[in-house]
Amino acid sequence: MKKILVIDDEEWLREMIHLALKQKGFDVIESSNGADGIEKARQELPDLILCDINMEKVDGYLTLASLRNEAPTAAIPFILMTGLADNAGMRHGMELGADDYLAKPFTTDALYAAVEARLKKAQTVRDEAERKLAHLRDNISLMMPHEMRTPLNGILSNAELLAESASTLKTSEIVEIGQEIHNSSQRLERLIENFLVFAQLELIAADPKNVNALRIGKTDDAASLVREHATAQADQAGRPRDLSLDLTGLSAPLATEYLAKITDELVQNAFKFSEAGTPVRVTLKEAFNSVVLTISDQGRGFSTEQIAQIGAYIQFERKMNEQQGLGLGLTIAKRLVELHGGAFSIDGKKGEGATVIAKLPKTKIEAN
Repeated sequence: MKKILVIDDEEWLREMIHLALKQKGFDVIESSNGADGIEKARQELPDLILCDINMEKVDGYLTLASLRNEAPTAAIPFILMTGLADNAGMRHGMELGADDYLAKPFTTDALYAAVEARLKKAQTVRDEAERKLAHLRDNISLMMPHEMRTPLNGILSNAELLAESASTLKTSEIVEIGQEIHNSSQRLERLIENFLVFAQLELIAADPKNVNALRIGKTDDAASLVREHATAQADQAGRPRDLSLDLTGLSAPLATEYLAKITDELVQNAFKFSEAGTPVRVTLKEAFNSVVLTISDQGRGFSTEQIAQIGAYIQFERKMNEQQGLGLGLTIAKRLVELHGGAFSIDGKKGEGATVIAKLPKTKIEAN
């Protein structure tokens, strides 16, 4: 039985709504003001809230804002009821996170339609989130042990060698073994970090409200950030002279940590799959009301099939495919760009290098 909280300072209207919803099999809770309604929402965690706008002290807008700012109540479907439905008020309510409006007076049919529509949409979101979680659990359980084995073996084998033969090893050999352990540990750390990032992005993608919150971020000096991270990746690869930068000073429509992550993964990938002495070019520019980040190399490139597989995230389907070398980082970069309403593309042929283009819209796009 779905639980619905009705918040309204008019007793006769609460009773009418209560009776109407009870006839449809709903469990109904009543509250006569916003402050009490907030407390009951926290305690009862209803499946849906119907709330009047015009109430003394704590009105419908304040009630909505308060509940949207608390994690347990933030996702509860919220319908505002008002006898003065104007465009400015409706827009304000939607900006605060209202799911729908009911203009007073309304019929029982209109009430039923609004309630059923919001409950159905909420259930659809929950079902999609559960589907994504199940898919994510399946993919991680299959891929994680396989991907962790290589760096973990490097740590274990070198640590064992050090423990058993330290007394007979030269100082230079001990240093080399220690460096191998350190390198394998860093690789393992990055792998675990990327799995956590990917899991977080999949959870965000399951809810349009979370996607819209993600899109609020902005990087004012995108060129400096891209330069810093691209240079760090070039230094880490031991190829600082191979890096070519052409960066336009502009702001980018995503948070600094996300732009840094995209840059790190794509530039690292370019160095990883190209030979020393060949250029890796990074450009940042504005084109057609978009911010465009392009990374190109002259390495092994991608086949048409591999590009299609990256787009479908098939690297996680290890029951059917073995995607050695494609890596999770490329998928994370693609996912971040798409979650921000952008477009991600790869151009190039096998053995002829690759050009990866991340295009982000400068105008914010609302997720549905």
